[in-house]
Amino acid sequence: MEDLIPQEEQAMRVFWKIERGIVRDILDHLPEPKPPYTTLASTIKSLEKKGYLGHKTYGKTHEYFVLIMESEYKKKKINRIIKDFFEGSVENVLSFLVSEKKLTSKELEEVNKLIEKGEES
Repeated sequence: MEDLIPQEEQAMRVFWKIERGIVRDILDHLPEPKPPYTTLASTIKSLEKKGYLGHKTYGKTHEYFVLIMESEYKKKKINRIIKDFFEGSVENVLSFLVSEKKLTSKELEEVNKLIEKGEES
């Protein structure tokens, strides 16, 4: 699975929400400032080339649909971040989050509960 650039990721967030649509549908769901239609069309073509989207043709219109689910993308992306920036260690991730004040003690307790639940099952 190839990495996405920010514009592709933004378009995919819309696709994951609406599941299928033509370029105009995606454009309508994007926040301001919206990209030009032709720029978005190029982004969608790139997503198709990378295997994230497929399409059906109706005359001259292409309706695009999701091939890679959001959960699959998130899993791949978070694993890559952990590997590339934290030496593959979730402990290093948690340590970083605590030191940057991004994880409160209450949230740490919740993480502990999740770990305990995982060990039980």
